[in-house]
Amino acid sequence: MEEAIFVAEETKPLVGIIMGSESDMPNMEPCMKQLEEFGIPYEVKVASAHRKPAEVHEWASGAEGRGMRVIVAAAGKAAHLGGVVAAYTPLPVIAVPMKTSDLGGLDSLLSMVQMPSGVPVACVAINGAKNAAILAVQMLGTGNDECRKKIADFKAKMAE
Repeated sequence: MEEAIFVAEETKPLVGIIMGSESDMPNMEPCMKQLEEFGIPYEVKVASAHRKPAEVHEWASGAEGRGMRVIVAAAGKAAHLGGVVAAYTPLPVIAVPMKTSDLGGLDSLLSMVQMPSGVPVACVAINGAKNAAILAVQMLGTGNDECRKKIADFKAKMAE
């Protein structure tokens, strides 16, 4: 399997970010930036559910063993990446629908929220990468006081 294209810091990543195409990278930068601001290590992978399904399977099925606790999956158009990843991991998956030229991202959004029973995927707004990072840290905070404090401080600062 090809190595992840980026791992923040020298620690094990807690959040895995996977996107279907390199062209999604600019729209996912707010997710990476927000995780960096929270001090949360992450890994980024580019692999399409349709063009590289075996690679997605290998990456997703090994994510927990590599230390990840939450996965953010970004995709456009048919946008099956989040559901495919969720099929191969017990970790929570947050989907980020990408805005598309065809239907403005509505196609991506609908693909992501229509998961079959037993394969849940959380979903944020079209191009909602920053919110995906915040939600990922909130999920981490359910079992980590430090992450929970980071979110509480973030929300307090927003209220000022």
